[in-house]
Amino acid sequence: MDLDLRLASRFRLTVLEHLREIPYGGTASYAAVAALAGSPRAVRAVGTACATNPLPVVIPCHRVVRSDGGIGRYVGGDDAKRTLLRLEGAI
Repeated sequence: MDLDLRLASRFRLTVLEHLREIPYGGTASYAAVAALAGSPRAVRAVGTACATNPLPVVIPCHRVVRSDGGIGRYVGGDDAKRTLLRLEGAI
């Protein structure tokens, strides 16, 4: 599906492209997404890319979780993230 991602650039765009690869019902850690995006130490930048995601349900930033098992934050709120993950069977 073609999406208008003009609001994202450079690293954030790369992160958004990798988020689309996380399968339904799956999760990936912020650290894993940072590594896939080519900057393994840019874990916080992945969080920023998720927080500024212009299409947060279409590009599934809710599937990005913390390495320690926590769900992390979500632009739509923690309850919404938890609900989406439950709907997908990820938690």
